[in-house]
Amino acid sequence: MCRQQDGVSTTSKRPQEQEYEFMGPWIGPLGIMLGLPGVCYALVYTCNAGGCDALRGPSAWPGFPKGSAIFTWEACVLLLCWLAFQVVIHLVVPGAVEQGTQLSNGKKLKYKLTGTRNLVITLLALAYFGFYRQMLDLSWVYDNFVPLLSAATLFSFALSAVLYTASLRKGALCAKGGCTGHRVYDFFIGRELNPRIGSFDLKEFCELYPGLIGWLVIDLAMAYKQWQDLGHVTVALIMVCAFHGLYVWDAMWSEKAILTTMDITTDGFGFMLVFGDLTWVPFTYSLQARYLVDHPQELSWAAVAAIVGLKAFGYWVFRGSNSQKNTFRQNPEHPGVRHLKTLKTASGRRLLVSGWWGVARHINYFGDWLMAWAWCLPCGFRHIVPYFYVIYFGTLLVHRDLRDGHACKLKYGKDWDEYCSKVKYRIVPYIY
Repeated sequence: MCRQQDGVSTTSKRPQEQEYEFMGPWIGPLGIMLGLPGVCYALVYTCNAGGCDALRGPSAWPGFPKGSAIFTWEACVLLLCWLAFQVVIHLVVPGAVEQGTQLSNGKKLKYKLTGTRNLVITLLALAYFGFYRQMLDLSWVYDNFVPLLSAATLFSFALSAVLYTASLRKGALCAKGGCTGHRVYDFFIGRELNPRIGSFDLKEFCELYPGLIGWLVIDLAMAYKQWQDLGHVTVALIMVCAFHGLYVWDAMWSEKAILTTMDITTDGFGFMLVFGDLTWVPFTYSLQARYLVDHPQELSWAAVAAIVGLKAFGYWVFRGSNSQKNTFRQNPEHPGVRHLKTLKTASGRRLLVSGWWGVARHINYFGDWLMAWAWCLPCGFRHIVPYFYVIYFGTLLVHRDLRDGHACKLKYGKDWDEYCSKVKYRIVPYIY
């Protein structure tokens, strides 16, 4: 029996008292665990150099790229080398050590943060060995995209199994809602809150380092492939790589802020996060870069200016709101946030009702979604597949908003109703 954050084992609850996410405990988790890898493969199968007509049905689908294997041991070895490379950088180079939020056992875990260093060292190695010395053929990533996807998928399932097994040990601190006794659901949602090897935190590492940096590396490999094919890199692909690069850099630079997010403080580390971090992010978020290799686009300068403006506005909303929230959580008396209006709840916590967070309850989601549009628009309007990300991400943000709202209603009760009356809009100001 595991210990939960609130000190109570979920397995002691009556079945009717247990709440499940994602249509749990069986159908939803099983469907997602089978469906998400299927989506990753479908994005390649229905859209590549052979065509990109997903809406016209199977007769128009090009199939997997010609000459591409589904699985190779070479791809598996490369994936393991990539993961080991990021682990070694993280362990060897110096980095700031920060405390996380307080756990139910009264402890605060310490986290070594080396995100920007991992990113810089990776990019320098890529520039030297790939672009300058040309010891690495970066176009290999494009040619072996499918077997790399297979390797990442298999590793995600394997790591999830290891994490689930390790969480069964006596005394493991489980996430609230991750220790239900339903094995499929617990495997999917994640049992243990903070699985570690010594001081090495597996969840925080996977949340940022191999997946996000790997996403940018895939983008750059696609740019290299286009340069080989065309003799230059199009403005559209440069924009996509730059936009994605800024997003990854921002995540690394603001790494400390992740320690207060639900992924770290609340959710268990199971298949949902493992697959999302190591497979879904690098292999679906790089879709626009891969599409532009197969279907180069020429953009007018007016279109470029409009897309860059949209990206800049979205980033301003995203970074401004997240920075304000993080500053308030760390120090409500900070000069930058102490003037903001708050609602004091019965629990003693204060909720922001002015500034960015007086505009919408998840104003940061709005900025994030605007940036998603800027990532997709350089692909033009000939096909819908490169817009998969903005459609999926909008759906995800609505789900997260509903999930967070439900959790806050349980936590704050009537105070949450009062908060919602003051901050009326959920994500999109004056619309939703």
